[in-house]
Amino acid sequence: MNLGLSGQTVLITGASRGIGRAIAESFAAEGCHLCLVARSAENLKVLQEDLVKTFQVKVDTHPLDMSVAGAVEELHARFPSVDVLINNAGATPRGDLLQLDEGTWRAGWELKVFGYINTTRAYYADMSKRRSGVIINIIGLGAEKLEYAYAAGSTGNAALVAFTKTVGSMSLDFGVRVLGVNPGWVETEKAIRSLRQRSEEATGNADAWRDQLVGWPAQRLIQPKEIADVVCFLASDRASAVCGSIVSIDGGFGARAYPQAPR
Repeated sequence: MNLGLSGQTVLITGASRGIGRAIAESFAAEGCHLCLVARSAENLKVLQEDLVKTFQVKVDTHPLDMSVAGAVEELHARFPSVDVLINNAGATPRGDLLQLDEGTWRAGWELKVFGYINTTRAYYADMSKRRSGVIINIIGLGAEKLEYAYAAGSTGNAALVAFTKTVGSMSLDFGVRVLGVNPGWVETEKAIRSLRQRSEEATGNADAWRDQLVGWPAQRLIQPKEIADVVCFLASDRASAVCGSIVSIDGGFGARAYPQAPR
């Protein structure tokens, strides 16, 4: 897209699969230097080799579980200064209030909610000092499309929306843009597993999972690249006035009166 991002350093958590991988590919296509973080060293190595071969960009990796104590400090020591931070690591379990105990809630929030907050804090401090930088939180439409059976996820996502808007309400005064993206149902391994389970429960045939998309926008899942390209645009100076905002990329799903909710 030639967004003027070439040469910038971009840190992406949860980068090895799904939306995170697609975001890495889009920034690599823009000529960015990448710092990629995920739990799996093997997956990161494969991605690193692919990106270097395809786009001839510098790619550094750091295998790390963002939910463990000291992870943010370790990450910041490894990559102390970046131009763009993409918070993407996180998966919150499904279940209603009574199905999930306190430990399950805390584990899910430690990775995503507190992971995003603590990583933002670390890099926002650096960015505000030099009065330059962009932080984009990949949250989820569960923040808007509330669902009884996704209590921890919807609540955590809603908290991250409030957090993003709170910090972003004043961050531009310090030269930093903080904003968020709420993806809808994206075609990832996690989404397909969920749809296969729904199809199995409804029809006894997990392979007919695409039938579950009837009535959804365009009757299809959103492609990871559709999320990634918007994220790249939002990170560029072409979106220099976008701050404290949440951009929903859901094909209109959030405006439809359906019981299912993306996560």
